[in-house]
Amino acid sequence: MRPVQRRQQGLQYGIYLLCMQALNFGIDKIPPATLITIIAQVLLYVGLIKVPWNAEEVCISSIKVFKYRDWNSFLISNFEHGSDMHLYYNMVSLILKGSYLEPMYGTMNFVILLAILSLGCSAMYVSLGYALMQVTGDFGYYTQCAIGFSAVLFALKVIVVCEEHDRLQDVGGIRVPNKVAVWVELILIHLLVPQSSLIGHLGGILVGCLYCYTFIGEMVDNITYTITGIPIIHEEQFYRRRSSFFR
Repeated sequence: MRPVQRRQQGLQYGIYLLCMQALNFGIDKIPPATLITIIAQVLLYVGLIKVPWNAEEVCISSIKVFKYRDWNSFLISNFEHGSDMHLYYNMVSLILKGSYLEPMYGTMNFVILLAILSLGCSAMYVSLGYALMQVTGDFGYYTQCAIGFSAVLFALKVIVVCEEHDRLQDVGGIRVPNKVAVWVELILIHLLVPQSSLIGHLGGILVGCLYCYTFIGEMVDNITYTITGIPIIHEEQFYRRRSSFFR
């Protein structure tokens, strides 16, 4: 999402809704890393975690990274949010995806995966912005600034789809095969929320595809295993998709 305002202090309606959703889901059912990630982003948004920047100051763009070497935005932009409702929708999505993947992969493996996906989404965002500027001649792609966890969530959604058996999903009231659901969601969000970052969401999908369908995913799994000593075990269809992608 493009940053449109400074972080507001205190409790807002979106935070209240998020608390209600978490209670309805069951706090005890949310895995620890997922819960801590949500709490940390909420505390960051409301200002209880004191940081020496404002949300809009760490929005990420190609020009900030490539020209000005702004590594703060590269590392931090995924964890800031532009509004309470932006935070609400992202954290509800994280509850669902984290509750599915974290128990399957293991808590420490999931933490490392989130960190790698965050870095990958930032790298993909600035790369897409630069590439689109070169192809179209539109300098706006190079300077477009965004914040939020949405790109990482799109990457996680691709991974969830790869772990699941083929089935139909409901996306905005439309029943579609799960292998195309993420692309339908990308289009719907862009149409319904024009201020959202299409480049960021697309970048998240591409990062998820790299993990699911290429040797990069195997490298990531090997890194996590080296650090934690616990392998990431995927469902059988995940391995089939990864092995058959380039056939």
